[in-house]
Amino acid sequence: MFLEEAAKVERYIGGLPDIIHGSVMASKPQSMQEAIEFATEMMDKKMFTRAERQAEQKRKLDDTSRNNQHQQQPFKRNNVARAYTVGP
Repeated sequence: MFLEEAAKVERYIGGLPDIIHGSVMASKPQSMQEAIEFATEMMDKKMFTRAERQAEQKRKLDDTSRNNQHQQQPFKRNNVARAYTVGP
């Protein structure tokens, strides 16, 4: 790899998030194209995982709100007038 290409790859990798930076460095890309492709794959995985986790949390939240609505409410007496008899 040419010196210019190596400098470009280093600069590109330096701007990536830490978790992806480490993975791209470990893959030792030989060209800028390889670095970009690998980083793009990693970012896609990261975004997919995040979206999947958020959807799972939303499902859990929806399930608990649904379950609370279907619980039987405590018995409430209606305000019904009672007839009292007056004794002797």
